[in-house]
Amino acid sequence: MTRAFADRLYDQLVAEVAERRSRDGYPPGLEGELDAYAAAMVAARAGPVPHPPPPARNWRTRARERLSRRSADDGDGLSPGRRILFVVQRYGREVAGGAELHCREFATRLAGRGHHVEVLTSRATSADGWDNVYPAGDEELDGVTVHRLGVDAPRNNAAFETMTAEVLWSGAPPSLAEQEEWRLLQGPTLPGLAPWLEAHAQGFDVVVHFSYLFATTWAGLPVSGRAAPTVLHATAHDEPAFWLPAYDALFALPTRFAWSTEEERQLLLRRGAPDAGAVIGVGVDLASPGRAESFRAVLGLGARPYLLFVGRVEAGKGSEELLSFFAAYKERHPGPLALVFVGPAEGRHGSDDVRFAGYVDDQQRADAIAGSLALVQPSFFESFSMVLTEAWAQRRPVLVQGHTDVLVGQVRRSGGGVYYRGFAEFEAAVELLTGRAELAAELGLRGRAFAERSYRWDAVLDLYESLLATAARPGAGR
Repeated sequence: MTRAFADRLYDQLVAEVAERRSRDGYPPGLEGELDAYAAAMVAARAGPVPHPPPPARNWRTRARERLSRRSADDGDGLSPGRRILFVVQRYGREVAGGAELHCREFATRLAGRGHHVEVLTSRATSADGWDNVYPAGDEELDGVTVHRLGVDAPRNNAAFETMTAEVLWSGAPPSLAEQEEWRLLQGPTLPGLAPWLEAHAQGFDVVVHFSYLFATTWAGLPVSGRAAPTVLHATAHDEPAFWLPAYDALFALPTRFAWSTEEERQLLLRRGAPDAGAVIGVGVDLASPGRAESFRAVLGLGARPYLLFVGRVEAGKGSEELLSFFAAYKERHPGPLALVFVGPAEGRHGSDDVRFAGYVDDQQRADAIAGSLALVQPSFFESFSMVLTEAWAQRRPVLVQGHTDVLVGQVRRSGGGVYYRGFAEFEAAVELLTGRAELAAELGLRGRAFAERSYRWDAVLDLYESLLATAARPGAGR
């Protein structure tokens, strides 16, 4: 079988790194120091609860992935005018978050297709404390009726962080009571959630829940599932919380799953979830070109090449590792290359080589991507990376965390980037792109072609409507 283009590029990185090691190209201790963070994250990913290893991939597994997982069972398209309820922890234009944007895109676009769409959510804009920011009650947003429930109290972050360390990172299996206490501390605590669903869920053709992790799903799905067909976007990551026994019962409840990637499907099957659903992904806007010079002017970058990170600047997203890798790269390779962060980055102060742009709107994000040498996605926890498809829409290549199966899978299928494991391979990958402009352009074009084949919104929505129709069909229970 022909190796994927991305795998052949990775082989080049490995060979380059091996050659450098043979001539002592790395100072003693450099790799160990820089790669310790990834080793800790990979070890911590296993969590305190034993769980099954990934299944062996044989020809049958690969054939099934290729041929069957873009199916939405045998459901016909969803007839216009169906009543659909989305339940999600936060919702709004001001909300920064992958799963929340994922939900808003589907809700808004289904409403645009003639469906009656409503959303049940909290009043919070931030998951850091769940403060009630939005007004209580209902509002219309882009053709969607949004019902906002009040959070009973802001999260006690000190207590939550202490409990997180004990439950997820201590290495000791937590009791079920400790797990439940942790889930409640995480929030959002919405006293009105169950009563609202008990009163209204039966009035919808299908109820769609987003994110297994939050109370809007683990406390809401058992209620909505008694009243209506349900679909779960688990947005599952291979992380310690995912394996907690407190979530055991949850994954048996939905009528159907909407998986974001084949890797997420495999992860949920390892968790014991039923194989009932479809790999949907998320669509991408292919007709919104970025204005590279506009973003460069805002940050005063001039003609400097830059790597781009888009997302929350936090440990699990790999931003700390990226900062340390880039600092080491610049020390070994002085030059004009810069690193730009786009997204919430409270308390961060940049330098001439490292810039923090903060939160930007959709057009500014497209501008930032269009001007970049490459987008870097260093996250250790992903179920689907929307920013990769955004980069490919702008014909930009990507560098991704090789310790994250989802990201490697997206790059392998697209041929639109390079994956790396550790500093030495990161360094070699950056050199590859900075030194071979024709390769960077080819990767961007491959990514664009893949996005056009796989993530046009019309095609994604057709598949999604078929999944919802299957779930809503009488007798659709597994």
